[in-house]
Amino acid sequence: MSDAETMTKDTTDMANQPNGIDQQLIRDLAGILNDTNLTEIEVEFGEMKVRVARQTQAVQAYAPAPIAAAPAPVAAAAAATPAASTGDPLKNAVKSPMVGTAYLSPAPGARSFIEVGQTVREGQTMLIIEAMKTMNQIPAPRSGTVVAILCEDAQPVEFGEPLVVIE
Repeated sequence: MSDAETMTKDTTDMANQPNGIDQQLIRDLAGILNDTNLTEIEVEFGEMKVRVARQTQAVQAYAPAPIAAAPAPVAAAAAATPAASTGDPLKNAVKSPMVGTAYLSPAPGARSFIEVGQTVREGQTMLIIEAMKTMNQIPAPRSGTVVAILCEDAQPVEFGEPLVVIE
C-alpha cells in the first residue's frame, strides 16, 4: 500500500471515529514523544490538526535571568581586565540575536561547544539557540578568549540578552 493510500485510509478512519478523533493516533503520537524525547509533535490531515505536547521545566521557565545576576566568575574575570575597570563588564558580551532556548552543546550529554578560558576563532559555533523548532548556530563575532558563559544549557533567552563574554 502506498503512502498516499495509507494517508487516505488514516484520514477516512479518523472521520469514522464517533468524535472525529482517532484515539489510537493520539496514543501513537504520545509513544513517539516518549521514544524520541521530543516535547511536542503535531500532525495535520486536511483541516484537522492533532498536537500532542508534554510540559518540561525548560518550557515552563520563560523568565530570563536578569543581567545583574550574572554568575560570580563573570565579576571576577571582569575585574581582572582593564576594559572592565573603566567601563561596562558586559561591553564585550555576545548578545542573543533572538528569543529561544540556548544549548551549550550539539546534543544532550555531548561536550560543550566552548568553555571558559578557551580561545575561539571568528565564526566558530559557540552555542545553539532553538527558536520555532529550528536550531540556529550562534557564531563568535570575533576571535578571542571566552571570559564567561552567562547562560546555562537549555535556558530560555531573550533577544539582546548577553550570552558569552569574549575578550
